[in-house]
This record gives sequence, C-alpha cells and structure tokens, in this order.
Amino acid sequence: MVIGVKFMADPKIDKTAPLTHAIKVAPARRSRTIWSASAVWGLILFFSVLMLVIFGPFLTPHSPIDFIGAPFEPPSSYALLGTDTVGRDVLSRVLSGGSVILGLSAIASMLGVALGGLLGIFAGYARGLVDDGIMRLLDVLLAFPQTILVLLFVSVLGSNFWLIALLVAAIHMPQVARVIRASALRVAREDFVVFAHGIGTSPIRIIVQEILPNVASPLLVEFGLRFTYSIALIAGLSFLGLAQEPPAANWGLMVNENRIGLMQNPWPVLAPIILIALLTVGLNLLTDAYARHAGKVNAGRSSAVDLDEDDL
Repeated sequence: MVIGVKFMADPKIDKTAPLTHAIKVAPARRSRTIWSASAVWGLILFFSVLMLVIFGPFLTPHSPIDFIGAPFEPPSSYALLGTDTVGRDVLSRVLSGGSVILGLSAIASMLGVALGGLLGIFAGYARGLVDDGIMRLLDVLLAFPQTILVLLFVSVLGSNFWLIALLVAAIHMPQVARVIRASALRVAREDFVVFAHGIGTSPIRIIVQEILPNVASPLLVEFGLRFTYSIALIAGLSFLGLAQEPPAANWGLMVNENRIGLMQNPWPVLAPIILIALLTVGLNLLTDAYARHAGKVNAGRSSAVDLDEDDL
C-alpha cells in the first residue's frame, strides 16, 4: 500500500501507473500466507491423528487388554480390525495406543527447545568467553551417540515417563542451542539491541523483550522438527519395550508384538504404522510450511527496510 500511495501522489506519473504497481505488489502479499496446499494437508493429517489420540480411548468397543478371541483372527463385525497375537481387539488397542508416544514427544520437544533456546539466546547475546564455553560444552554432548545413550540409560534405570522425556530433551538441547545462537547473534548486532544496551537496560530485559521475540520463528520451526524426531525415537523405544511394557496399548509395542502374525492378520502391524506415518508426515508438512512462511516474511521485512533507507 505504501508503494501505491507514493506513486499516486506523484503528478509526473500517469494515473494508470498505480494499477500496474498494485498488480505487482498484490501477489507478493498473497504468497506470504502460511496456508498453502501442503500446510492444509499437514493440518488435516496431524489433527486427525491428534483427535484420534485424545478421543480414541473413549470410543473403544472393548477393553484394550481383554482377550476377545483366538490370536490373529481376521477382521469381523465383532472385531473390526481382527485380533492380535494373544486375542485382544486390535481396534481398541489402536484407539488407546497413541497417548504415550504423542505425549512423551510433545513434552520432550518442549523441554529440549526451551532449554536449548535459552542456552542459544544467552550464548548469542553474551558472546566472548561465555559463548565459547557454552558451545564447547554442547560440542562435547553432540560427540556422543545420542540414541545409544538413551537406550543405555533406559535399559539401566528402567522405563520411566519423565526419565525418557528428559533424555530425549537432552538430545534436542545442543542442536536447538546451535541454531538459536546463530539467530541470536544476528539480532544482538541490531541497532535496537545496541541502543537498549547503551541506555542501561538490564541484560534480562534485553533478552526477554528484544531478542526472544525476534528468534520466535526459528524456535517454532525447531519445535516442529524436534517433535517429528521425538515421535520416531519414542516409537522406536516403544518397539523395543522401553517406553511401555506389555500388556499396555502402545503403537510401537504393537508392531513388535504382532509382526510374527503379519501374514495371518496384518492390521495389528499396519494400523499403528500408518498412524505414526500420518502423524509425522502431517507435522513435517506443517513445519515446512511455517518455515517457508517465516522466510518470506523476513525477506519482506528486509526489503521494506531497504526501501525506507533508499527513500531517506
């Protein structure tokens, strides 16, 4: 709109000129929307599985741990997806089996992004020896085979919800910190941060009020990426029986328990795999759409700043 008004106010330019410029500007504005086709599909896939995880346990036709028939019975009117390796209803276990994977993934991702984000922002703002010390410590953590460490700790200390959440968060923390540090370093050099520091604003207020809002987009993108990775990792732990133990209903555990009967009744294996795949694909599409949207918005802001500087 600013470009259009400036051209209309210029008497040297023909009156038809603003229409040309309006046509050029409008598509750029429309292209900045986050709701692309991939984002809509991602939203549909993710929230469909999310609603199933939330409301599924209330819709089970049978108890997920009760025996209702012979092992690996085919689908029937009594058991719509058949029975599993010991004769439990597959549909009931599928409807009840996603809460731990999704809940653990969400909590671990939030913890990892929060801790890694704080470290990254602090390192980027402080710079110097503080920055070097934090980054070297994170490099040491990244040097260890992280998935193997999680397996080791869980195998030794036992299956515990909060232990797994903390271990997965610890995996995410160094990677998130490095990404957010790069963004914080860029923001810390901006004039408004230098000005706030010059007038005596406390470091905490600068971090909270000036730097944090300007690294919010990278934080959200990192959360989406870490959430997707957490789902895959915790599903793998569940497959090994380390996130939950039998007879609990868990999608990863279902795959391990029922793979021996894949030819008799594939649904105890296919149903949880399909839901995990839909969840991760939907989340990936949403994250990618938001990352593209944030990149376009930042590019637009940079162009606007350059335009204002040229006008001055």
